Amino acid sequence: MFRAFRIGALAFLLGFGLPLGAHALVQWHAVDWTRNWSNADWSSTGSLPPASAASPALVRIYAARVGRWRSIFAVHSWIVFKPADADGYDRYDVVGWSGTPVRHNIRPPDARWYGNAPQLVVALEGEAAERLIPKLRAAIASYPFAEAGDYRAWPGPNSNTFIAHIVAQVPEIAAALPSTAIGKDFPVDGRWFGPAPSRTGIRFTLGGYAGLTLAWVEGIEFNLLGAVAGLDLRRPGIKLPGFGRIGI
Repeated sequence: MFRAFRIGALAFLLGFGLPLGAHALVQWHAVDWTRNWSNADWSSTGSLPPASAASPALVRIYAARVGRWRSIFAVHSWIVFKPADADGYDRYDVVGWSGTPVRHNIRPPDARWYGNAPQLVVALEGEAAERLIPKLRAAIASYPFAEAGDYRAWPGPNSNTFIAHIVAQVPEIAAALPSTAIGKDFPVDGRWFGPAPSRTGIRFTLGGYAGLTLAWVEGIEFNLLGAVAGLDLRRPGIKLPGFGRIGI
């Protein structure tokens, strides 16, 4: 038993403790932790053209590091879409501010989050995007944690739980949220065992506090207190707590 405990402790240290410690050092030197909500940069990155200049339908999922010390661990994710020839984008986020958590167009669609540039998670255009937009609207409307007081930063339901719910309701989007999207493994339906959000495998989760995902799109993911370590099988790479995915 003692040998098993030592092996488990070593696996935890190598798989979770060391990567998180290393990423904390990286963030300590790279991020201005004195930046607060009011003085952070929330402006557009200019990565999306004006909606009036982009005629095809479009779907995007973005993720960006959250603010201050929490950037060691986590990202915030959101979804953007636009039907063909629409004159504006629709952006949906879940936030923990006062009021209802699901927000529409609180920032420019491709804006920085807390001064951090967004990472593109999914990009669809044309007919493929047009077909999905009604399903995306239905998934947003069906999110069960949309009332004031429902938001919980950890282990969920939070912004990443919201996007994981949309992906699960519209599996054709074939999205794997970043492994740093803490809250994505919170079970919206309350079940501890079921299909992975992409519907290409299975997921076991202890209320979002710990779990295991085995799926083609998500890969192999071990979740411990929201931190994820694992392997990306579809596009070979590794997933490290704090750092996220590293690979092709």
